[in-house]
Amino acid sequence: MQNFDYIIAGAGSAGCVLASRLSQDPNVRVCLLEAGGNDKSPFIQVPTGVIAIMPTKLHNWAFDTTAQKGLNGRLGYQPRGKALGGSSSINAMMYARGHKSDYDHWQSLGNEGWSYKDCLPYFKKSENHEFINDEYHGQGGPLNVAKLIEPSNLVDCFIAGCESIGVPHNPDINGAEQFGVMQTHVTQKNGERCSAAKAYLTPHLSRSNLSVITGATSSKVLLKGKKAVGMEYIHKGETKQLFANLEVILSAGAFGSPQLLQLSGIGNSDALSDHGIACQHELPGVGENLQDHIDLVSSYRCDSKLDAFGFTPRGIARITKALPQWFLKRRGKLTSNFAEGIAFVKSDVDMAVPDLEFVFVVGIVDDHARHLHLSHGYSNHVTLLRPKSRGSVKLASADPFAAMSIDPNFFDSEEDMELMIKAWKLQHKMLNSEAFEGIRGQQLYPVDPNDERAIIEDIRNRADTQYHPVGTCKMGPSSDPMAVVDNELCVHGLQGLRVVDASIMPSLVGGNTNAPTIMIAEKIAALIIKQRKALKRVS
Repeated sequence: MQNFDYIIAGAGSAGCVLASRLSQDPNVRVCLLEAGGNDKSPFIQVPTGVIAIMPTKLHNWAFDTTAQKGLNGRLGYQPRGKALGGSSSINAMMYARGHKSDYDHWQSLGNEGWSYKDCLPYFKKSENHEFINDEYHGQGGPLNVAKLIEPSNLVDCFIAGCESIGVPHNPDINGAEQFGVMQTHVTQKNGERCSAAKAYLTPHLSRSNLSVITGATSSKVLLKGKKAVGMEYIHKGETKQLFANLEVILSAGAFGSPQLLQLSGIGNSDALSDHGIACQHELPGVGENLQDHIDLVSSYRCDSKLDAFGFTPRGIARITKALPQWFLKRRGKLTSNFAEGIAFVKSDVDMAVPDLEFVFVVGIVDDHARHLHLSHGYSNHVTLLRPKSRGSVKLASADPFAAMSIDPNFFDSEEDMELMIKAWKLQHKMLNSEAFEGIRGQQLYPVDPNDERAIIEDIRNRADTQYHPVGTCKMGPSSDPMAVVDNELCVHGLQGLRVVDASIMPSLVGGNTNAPTIMIAEKIAALIIKQRKALKRVS
């Protein structure tokens, strides 16, 4: 029987932070379980490797959603990281925190201590910003934030195009004001991906009090009455158990954490009984409240002589030339994250807070890069930042290796479609501005901008996730019947069990979710350490 003080299920963005911070005390024993493998692959460490991971099952769970009525019955696609670092090991490395009001909204829902003022110190604690040193940014933290080493000059066209529709140039969308357009800041260090694993975990793998087990599928939280006492997991075909002296922490993400709770008999009793699982603790909100950023991409072909990626003889020659630049000096085009431009946009000029995000990609993106084109080009994502639609994540089977039934319920809200139509038109206006004259080639899926029915059909035929599922273990007070955890991320009604990852977000932030997830874990790690020290003093 193996005992640890803390057992953490999931080595994604949150799990890596927790394992690192909690194991700083050499007297505390921490075990981190990860179903995927290590993060040593060059496809993870080389920034452009994302193009090989995103459309495949390489370090990627590559989940499908249920058939989406709002997407004309299509299955949505949900890439999730399958390695140390979780999705921070396969994402586009964009550093964007969301808007201040998002966190103030969390607090207004009854989550004391989660206002922007409360969260900002933990964003700063996590961060080492290479070139901005002010009240909004940190230096000396594990997560390195940098400028792109060799950005495409096409990003200048994107910035000019956004300015033409009233979006100002803003050198720091994570600072005093979010509204605006800029070249993307990336979680990279010296031309390599700086995932949560690279930042927090792998530098400390030699700690004698930190055990990291990869290829370990967590299958059940072990309960003794209403207290979590350990974790069951499957490793190399063998079922094993670990026991926790202090806490079990679920950090398996918006899909994995509700799955683990449900496999453990924690959730909606009727849904659990459908899979022959006895209910140990009734919590109807487990797996509910799924929110995700719905997104639509518009792509254009362009001349191969322009500074864009492409699957052509010229493009292959460029990549071949770039290989030694990266492997010898960590420089050149392989340092690109592809998503080199970012803008936070208002669908109406009178809005106080941006409700749309543009992401400019220096290559053609079609169906998550699963549909390749033998040409050079560029693309632009437009994303609804705070969709009204809500979905769910439910067990499809009692088998811990089975994928969940993921239903984002895209466009269930008519308001989401109304806003996406406005977003479509804004994106079209930006991409057809004078800024792109002379480089604009053929559009991949042209639609008459005056034909609203055709626009709606285009949205339903091609829209999908921007890879930010959250909310399935909602944080909220006990008076909220759908809340799963309290403001300290302890599971309501149980002892010794927390959920710490993006699943606890009661509502989506208006931005990318990696940096906020790291912030959440930093905040709770500090709380756990404080509570442990207080307990030690009492004892």
